[in-house]
Order: sequence, then structure tokens, then C-alpha cells
Amino acid sequence: MRKTLSLAAVVTAAAGLVAVPGVSSATTPKPEVQWVSCPADVALPGLECGKLQLPLDYRKPEGRKTEVMITRLASKNPAKRKGILLTNPGGPSEGLTFPAVLKAVGLPQDVQDAYDIIGMDPRGLGYSSPSTCDMTDEQMADGSVPPYANNSAEVRQRAEEVKKIAEQCLKSASAGALPYNTTQNIARDYDSVRAALGEKKASFLGYSYGSYLGSVYATLFPKTSDRVVIDSNLPKGGWDVEGGRLMGRGVEDTFPDFAKWAAAHPEYNLGTTPQQVRAKFFDLAARLDKKPSVEGIDGRLFRFLTFTALYATGDEAFAKLAASYQAFDTGQPQPPQEYPEVPRVQALLAGRLNVMCGDSAWPSSVRTYERNVEIDRLRHPMFGAGAANIQPCAFFPKPVEKQVLPSDRGPRNVLLVQNERDPATPLVGAQSTRRAFGDRAAMITIDQGGHGAYIFGKNKCANDKVTEYLLGGQRPNDTKCAAETS
Repeated sequence: MRKTLSLAAVVTAAAGLVAVPGVSSATTPKPEVQWVSCPADVALPGLECGKLQLPLDYRKPEGRKTEVMITRLASKNPAKRKGILLTNPGGPSEGLTFPAVLKAVGLPQDVQDAYDIIGMDPRGLGYSSPSTCDMTDEQMADGSVPPYANNSAEVRQRAEEVKKIAEQCLKSASAGALPYNTTQNIARDYDSVRAALGEKKASFLGYSYGSYLGSVYATLFPKTSDRVVIDSNLPKGGWDVEGGRLMGRGVEDTFPDFAKWAAAHPEYNLGTTPQQVRAKFFDLAARLDKKPSVEGIDGRLFRFLTFTALYATGDEAFAKLAASYQAFDTGQPQPPQEYPEVPRVQALLAGRLNVMCGDSAWPSSVRTYERNVEIDRLRHPMFGAGAANIQPCAFFPKPVEKQVLPSDRGPRNVLLVQNERDPATPLVGAQSTRRAFGDRAAMITIDQGGHGAYIFGKNKCANDKVTEYLLGGQRPNDTKCAAETS
């Protein structure tokens, strides 16, 4: 512990870190976009790529710079063009290809005509001055969501593992940028992009982590943010210690949809009632804790795979999960699964840690996480003891700025879109963000499960209302959209 604290002190002192209020990019010189050829894995039809040199620390606009890369999917209909739509896919993750993803998934042509769709790799990620924590393959395999802890000893063991990751981050080549790779500064970068593109205002569409980014953007820049749509919403504090714990609640909210489906499909032999399917989950987890599957999947990984599988809903997604459960149940090999290759994993995980740990102060006491795990194992038994487990943020220096929370001061331009049942960002968290915005916001709540609502979900009621807002600017009031089966 003493070594970790000394490393944190060195980084803090070297960077001259002090707590400061929000800093507006309006006082910085207007940045310029250098349009460049897109990297090979970003060069999708219609995408243009550009680079900007932006302040690493917006308190010192003439000081050290960080390079940020953006993409533009330009409107091809000048008569209908309204401006730009800044986008973020969540994560925090790379976002350069996201405009093309939105188009492929079904972003209405009217919205594509109305806006130049802007993507960005947030600072510290992808092609934007990437971060590193010099993680080993084994460390990277753990990802960003902690493993399920069966007892306090496993929390303490995890603490030793993540303390080492934190030490590596604080000694890495990118450690000097680490204190400034925060959501506040990413929001300032987005507003700098707006200014560089010559727009007086910009609209915003963000999902998952992007919901918190959109909240911060709308809070810091009420005069230059136009129509702000935030989807699959984190709680008002973003991905802080409590926001992370909510994933345990999310699995409990979402699993009944799968359990009902599996009970109606007896060919998988998982139970004939939702209660029996739920019992099968705990049975399989306990068996895999004692003896991993033929692929080496233990109970911890089984719980995590269930969590991620619940991001998608519907017959195809539920059939895949049911077939996986059946294979575990009968001792057979898992059905073939296609997992997309994730590029630049080191920068992804390190950049994500920078943001998570730099946005808010996490508890530094290991005992706090032991207690949280004990509580959430009982409160949310399916996944709570994973979501509440300790993160490397426990061993990071305190943030350089006070955390930005959604503000009710500003125009009534924020629209939340939220599935009632979401494994990663449950409804209760979205409701806290909605309350924090007060009259500035309204929320569309949809009777469906899964992670991602607007155009990623197929609820016509919700999709039409969001599209109408992006096109017409008339924000709806709080609305509930009923389930749709077709």
C-alpha cells in the first residue's frame, strides 16, 4: 500500500494537480481540423477523418496538447441539413466508426440528411493519443467488469491484482496524461470539435457511458448544446462505484425475460417455469464453481457471460443463451460462438480506467468492497458480488476536478431514452439522472429489455419520438412506450 501511495503522490505532484471548477473551452483559441486519410480499419464508405490538437489541460490552453481524431459522415442533402450530431457509442470506447454503425443499424435517412454525423475516439483511446497501463494478456483478459467474488478472501485477492494494475498505470508512458483523460475534458473536446467545424451549436447522441458524457456536455455547455439524446442511461454520477454496482440490479431486472422465454421452450430442458429456469442458473453456477466446463469456463465466467448475453433480447439471442446453458447442463462443448475481434485492447482498457478513475473518487478501503460484495451477494444474488467487486480505481490518485453532475440549469433540451429492463444501465439509474436534470429533461421509458434503445431496439413508438425530436426540436414530455411484438 505504501508503494502505491508514493507512486500516486509522485504523479500528482508532477502534474501539478489541484481541484478546479468546470473549465469552458470557450476561452481557448479556436482549434482547426486537419483532414487526413482514415486508418485502414476506419475507412468505411462515406467516412472522412480529421485530427485536432486540443489542450491536455483546459486550464492551460497554450500548454501541452493531446491529439484527438474524429470522423464525419456528411449530409448529402444541403437543403435539409441542420448542423452536426456528435455521437458516442459508450464504453468509454473508440467511436470513429460509430457514424457508419448508426447508418448500418438503421438511422433514419431524414436524420442522416439533417446532420453531419460526427464520431470521435475520446482522448486516451484508439487513435486519440492512446493510453497504456502495460497490462499483461492475463490482466487484459479480466476486462472492465470485476469477477464474481464468492467470499471476502476473493475480494482481497482481487485487491492485490488491481493494485498492481493501478501501479502500472501510474508508472506507464501515458501517466502524465492520465489525470486529464476525464469525461469533463472529453466533453470539452466535443465542444472544441463543434467550434472547429464552425457550428454555433451541436446536437448529441450517446449510449451507455455516452449517456453520462452527454449529461456532462449538456451541463458544461448549455448555450452551445442543441438537442441532446442520451440512451441506456448511467445514474447521475456516471460509472462511479455505485454506478458499477447497479449492474447487479440490471441482471436481476433483465433475466426474467430470458427465464420466461426458456420456460416456454422445453426443448432446452432448463425448466418449465421461470422460477425453475432461475434455479437452473444457480445450479449451473455452483457446479461450474466446483468443476469448470470442458472449455475451462468456471462459475465466475459463466455469470459474466450471462450478464453480457442479456445485452441482446429476442428469439435469436435467447436461443443462443439457452443452447449455451443446455451444453453446460449436459457436459457438452459450448456451441460455436462468433466474438468480434477487439482492436487495441491495451488502449481500450487503460483509457477506460483513466476515465472511470478520474471522474470520481472511489473508496480506497478494501474492507468497503468486502462489505459491498457481502450486501450485493444477498441483494442481487445473480451478479451483485461481481458488480460490487473492487476496481483499480481504489488505488488511483484523487481526481483533479470536482465531479460534474447533471444540472437543472439550462434549456429544456435533454431527452433520455431507456429500456425498463437493462442489464448494464438499469432503469433506477436512469431515473436518478432524470431527476437531477429537473425540467431540462424528459424520459421515454420502453417496456423492453436489452442494452440500447434508439434504433438498436425495434420499438417504433420510441424510435419515432426520438427521430421527431432530432428533426423538429420539439422535445416530448415524459412518455412510456408499450412493448411491441412485431
